[in-house]
Amino acid sequence: MPDTSFLDWPFLDAAHADVRAEALAFATAEVPRLVDHHDPDGSCRRLVAALGEAGLLDLTVTAPDGGRAPKLDVRSLCLVRETLAYADGLADFAFAMQGLGTGPITLYGSAEQKARLLPSIAAGTTISAFALTEPESGSDVAAIACTAVPDGPGHVRLDGEKTWISNGGIADRYVVFCRTGEAPGARGLSAFVVDAGTPGFRIAERLETIAPHPLARLAFDGCRVPVANRVGAPGEGFKIAMATLDVFRSTVGAAALGLARRALDETLARAATRKLFGGVLGDLQMVQGDIADMVLDIDAAALMVYRAGWAKDRGAARITREASLAKLVATEAAQRVIDRAVQLHGGDGVRSGSVVERLYREVRALRIYEGASDVQRVIIARQALAAHAEAAAATGAPG
Repeated sequence: MPDTSFLDWPFLDAAHADVRAEALAFATAEVPRLVDHHDPDGSCRRLVAALGEAGLLDLTVTAPDGGRAPKLDVRSLCLVRETLAYADGLADFAFAMQGLGTGPITLYGSAEQKARLLPSIAAGTTISAFALTEPESGSDVAAIACTAVPDGPGHVRLDGEKTWISNGGIADRYVVFCRTGEAPGARGLSAFVVDAGTPGFRIAERLETIAPHPLARLAFDGCRVPVANRVGAPGEGFKIAMATLDVFRSTVGAAALGLARRALDETLARAATRKLFGGVLGDLQMVQGDIADMVLDIDAAALMVYRAGWAKDRGAARITREASLAKLVATEAAQRVIDRAVQLHGGDGVRSGSVVERLYREVRALRIYEGASDVQRVIIARQALAAHAEAAAATGAPG
């Protein structure tokens, strides 16, 4: 079972232990029967429905439109993602995409949009998706080329492509970021809700990865959408996308943390029982060194993740630096932890279908999506340079 001592850390409140208990009960009782890695689409549909029925999706939206509180609690999102990821990567994915896919609506939607769209997300009867990335615009969001132009009274026409869209092909609703031209670059983007089945919108290609989950390339060819489906004001798309990632980027670190904790527990069990050289694997000093490094990586990552969530939950408008640090540290640490787990399992570590082999495939994408590790380094460095320049200007010191 995963370590629970971190629940006593000052970054977490008493209520968070209850949230984790809910998630653990679901992960233990429901995830094994719902997940079939040969059927990722069906697995995610079943998981979303069950997560809604269990009440866990209430955490991905806000009250009074299906959520538990007037604002998202990032630490609760992190706890659920960590716990579900420990059980299975697909379970974490199904939960996370309900939050990310409707994050723009939760954060910037009108009262009418929230009342109309969020309750079914919380109930698990509607599946959501966040459509930002394009073939030539991944980390560089300002380079988005998909357009939305006026098309008759009260409508816009979308033309272009999106790719690597999670839940692509199974989502009922997509939040699509488009160029609307209010200003050059990042200031000329807007976000629109597009329902699956809207004429002119199609799934152009399903994408396969080393850890299968629903992914697709989307195509928009004269896709006509009501202006009322715009989230936020014209030209606010970049701000909306960044604010959404600001909330959910920390939770990617939490998912990595869950995978790493599972790898550590699998390794501890192996080290305690694998017999060799007249003892067990865990008697070897070099193995103990590896285990110590795994524990160190996990605790350091957990501190970063829950500090970022705590900073946001206590009222910080933006936590760009903290969220980037959390994602970078946790995903890179999880990769190291899981790599050590594979090594210490020997041949069993690379056997198809083993737990650590699955973890090895699942963790790799976390270092890429929602901002690759090198992009996080750029963000962190720019934040540090900006803070230095601001401090220098305030004191009159040389910049």
